[in-house]
Amino acid sequence: MVLTTDSALVVDEVRSVIEEPGTEVHWLPSGRSVLPFLQEHPADLVIADMQIGSMGGLAVAMDIALEVGSGRLEPTPVLVLLDRRADVFLARRTGVEGWILKPLDPLRTRDAVQAVLAGERYYDRTFSPVA
Repeated sequence: MVLTTDSALVVDEVRSVIEEPGTEVHWLPSGRSVLPFLQEHPADLVIADMQIGSMGGLAVAMDIALEVGSGRLEPTPVLVLLDRRADVFLARRTGVEGWILKPLDPLRTRDAVQAVLAGERYYDRTFSPVA
């Protein structure tokens, strides 16, 4: 698994939930380093923070999708950590496999990671408007 964020707090929150024996989490503090890393080390999942100083999570997701579409990279699911409900629109447009809204909590994070790793989609409904 690859986790890309420049926030030590996000690293701690995500790792505390998903790290277990047999699970290797590679932390990349720059979004620009994700694609070169994946070309050398295929991953089961990329967890990308929406706000990264050099290249945000949705840009990372689009970069991966373009490389997969051109046949230069194996399909890699992306789970994006969104900062606000309004970002859901952008996440939908990029076609990511899932998203979670911050603040993160262990149950939603675990559910999202398990769902995406199982080939399902996970769309966090936290803060959704009431119909």
